[in-house]
Amino acid sequence: MTSSRRYSDQDVEHYDRPRRRGSRPRTKERPTYDDAVDGVVVTVDRGRFTVVVGGQQIWAVKARPLGRKGVVVGDRVRVVGDVSGAEGSLARIVEVEPRTTVLRRTADDDDPVERVVVANASQLVVVTALADPEPRHGLIDRALVAAYDAGMAPLLCLTKADLADPETLLATYRALGVPWVVTRRDDDGLGGLAELRERLAGRASVLLGHSGVGKSTLVNALVPDAGREVGQVNAVTGRGRHTSTSALMLPLPGADDTPDGWIIDTPGIRSFGLAHVQPEHLIEAFPDLDEMTEDCPRGCTHAADEPECGLDEAVARGEADPDRVASFRRLLDARSVPPYLV
Repeated sequence: MTSSRRYSDQDVEHYDRPRRRGSRPRTKERPTYDDAVDGVVVTVDRGRFTVVVGGQQIWAVKARPLGRKGVVVGDRVRVVGDVSGAEGSLARIVEVEPRTTVLRRTADDDDPVERVVVANASQLVVVTALADPEPRHGLIDRALVAAYDAGMAPLLCLTKADLADPETLLATYRALGVPWVVTRRDDDGLGGLAELRERLAGRASVLLGHSGVGKSTLVNALVPDAGREVGQVNAVTGRGRHTSTSALMLPLPGADDTPDGWIIDTPGIRSFGLAHVQPEHLIEAFPDLDEMTEDCPRGCTHAADEPECGLDEAVARGEADPDRVASFRRLLDARSVPPYLV
């Protein structure tokens, strides 16, 4: 007699009833996932996930018991099922490991819904062109705020240095101590790539920037078989068109074909909401300034218009660099500028 059961005893769905709230498991013998294997999510596409397991890409879906728990690029997961990677095979993600870092954004500054962009990245590379299109400080400031809030190390990557002098932009961020690399087009291709590769080695780095700044060009140069589409800047609006439509995590080629780090290419963005960032958390990214605010009045946001702020008193005593304080406050102010104007 043929069984009419939808799930076999080997399926995790056999043990759960998700359709009715408050329903109990059919059995107390829960799956142990002893046969699960570790993997890293490298793309997400309409509920399907591409996962790297043992150096091989496989395809997976999220197991029903995970419920609404989000799975994003960079997540370290455990999968069961068919992990052969053969055409038509499909595994199931049954566990998501705790995240070390989470890069978040909101659609707007009054939007309470946070969107996780990438998980477990250690470095945020803010890619900005020095010309064509012109650099936009608003997004750079907001990206730095998001990096500090997430506990990620920031890196400025200035492209198209053959069109403009990088010093003008660097002078704005030097007081913050943000490291930078500069790339330019020359007769030999893309200059400055070796220094950028050195900064990326051994780390998981997110590349973030406006459309048209050269992100896809960098990715294709760093990972020759990436095949990311390169767009052009609109001569009328001065903005690029979106060429990357979803986040993609790629291994940075190293010696003996082993990955020497990971880079995550994100879609070009035109807004970056920071509703989730609190001023008291932001200043913790600057231990020297944070120490100077210990005697601030309760509720002090450390903005320029705050009375009796410890930062002002430290500047008056000559204990704080006024340029560094001003740069920090510019990051604070970035939270109040509508994200679609950056």
